Amino acid sequence: MKKFSWKTTKKPYVALAPMAGYTDSAFRQIIKEIAPPVICITELISADGLAYGSRKSKEMLNFRDSERPQILQLFGKHIEQFKEAVKMAEDSGFDGVDINMGCPARKVVNSMHGSALIKTPDLAFQIVETCVKNTKLPVSVKTRLGWADDSTLDDFCLGIENAGAQMITIHGRTTKQAFDGVADWEPIYRIKEKLSIPVTGNGDIKSAEDAVAKLGNLDGVMVGRALFGNPWLMGEVCVALKVCKAKDVLPRPKNFDELKKFILHHLALSIEMLGPKKGILDMRKTMAAYIKGLPGAAEMRSRLVRAESEEDIKKILGNMEKGIISSARCF
Repeated sequence: MKKFSWKTTKKPYVALAPMAGYTDSAFRQIIKEIAPPVICITELISADGLAYGSRKSKEMLNFRDSERPQILQLFGKHIEQFKEAVKMAEDSGFDGVDINMGCPARKVVNSMHGSALIKTPDLAFQIVETCVKNTKLPVSVKTRLGWADDSTLDDFCLGIENAGAQMITIHGRTTKQAFDGVADWEPIYRIKEKLSIPVTGNGDIKSAEDAVAKLGNLDGVMVGRALFGNPWLMGEVCVALKVCKAKDVLPRPKNFDELKKFILHHLALSIEMLGPKKGILDMRKTMAAYIKGLPGAAEMRSRLVRAESEEDIKKILGNMEKGIISSARCF
């Protein structure tokens, strides 16, 4: 199998953003079924957890070959733990390692992880350098414009490049913004002109048209929250950016029967990867997102988030289908 490299991979990249609680193996498999060219990145996984043998962290390393290229995203702040974690990534068969320097979640930042590393650039550079030295896998970084503004972006990204990162993804918001306001891509275009490594942009891609409009001089785009309940967007982005042809992607469902089958397929993958109890628990919010906006969705969502078995879910979706048909409203 050919080794993955950000340097030689066809551009523009279309990547799946790492989103805690959503982009597990089942979701990644679904995305790859819809849009085969997508580059998958795992949920953020603790380097400390892997180094100390956390069962939960180790379970998150499970993936299927259909998800390739599969990049393991790590977060943390301890050099020695990153050294161990990247070795585990290699042993587990991942195609690359991405370091999270962009998560704005309070519990992550308060532990000096994620985008808190923007405030300790020397440590951030040491982490990248350590990872590069201790694995043969390509190392990339995901970060933000800065802590409160983009005044440190240039120096930070140049330092990441000099430390050996092969690619950098930048979310067009600051840490203080979290996910508020509108993503600003102009600073990303600016830093692209100063770096020799590929740059991927992230933030507010809600349609295929957004992806085309925002790509600019960048090497790729990363799509995240807009995929909740709408994974077919990824295929539309790939087609719009001419990464593949329309015949190569899975189109969105034309009716509720097709949507129901798709949801149950996603559920089956989740159960296969996580077991019945956790598989169903993790799918509750995802199923609710799939039916948002449809007739009777509010009532059915409240039932789905309490469902405890696959049979419960089939019954709820079956009842919803009957209601949609009898309402004579368009799907």
